[in-house]
Amino acid sequence: MSLVGCASSVSVVETWEGDPAAASNAATLQTPGEIRVTRVNGRVMTNFLMDDLALDYALLPGENEVVFVYKTIWAKSGVVRNGESKVHVIESEPQVVRFEAEAGETYGFEFDKPESRQEAEQEMPEFSAEIVSSAGIAVASSAVWDPSEQMTASRTPIPASSPESSAATGDNALEQLKTIWETASDEEKKAFLRWAFE
Repeated sequence: MSLVGCASSVSVVETWEGDPAAASNAATLQTPGEIRVTRVNGRVMTNFLMDDLALDYALLPGENEVVFVYKTIWAKSGVVRNGESKVHVIESEPQVVRFEAEAGETYGFEFDKPESRQEAEQEMPEFSAEIVSSAGIAVASSAVWDPSEQMTASRTPIPASSPESSAATGDNALEQLKTIWETASDEEKKAFLRWAFE
């Protein structure tokens, strides 16, 4: 009898609704198994059956807000009573990081990994992670997430502009806004109107 293992990663999780062609110039955020992303730009991310999956998230170029939790698991030493968990789970408060993603760039998380359960417990109240570019440059640091400051709606992909339209005139910008409005969800339209009339 043989046991076949399953791969512990999914190719790429898209973080927006709409145009699949937007993935062609998306940035990538690579997450290790200890990091579980819960929201991107206000959109709730899918929970997978296994918590410790290393996943890649496709991000639209521009400002992105990523909410995540850091979680470590430590085996219990000694006798485990019937029905009692065999592990200690130590989890951070939800963290948020905001950064400007560049098209085609790959980003990752950097954080101090505890050597013991006691060290993990001591570090959790002050836990913070950095987002680093493929060149190893830190682009943002996380902080404890305040839900009242979250982005209100997921972003709609902006139609790609051709080189000749890059020098946008007022009319061209208006046409782009109309195109985006037509593809926006009701929630995105409401969020835009709240912003426009504040």
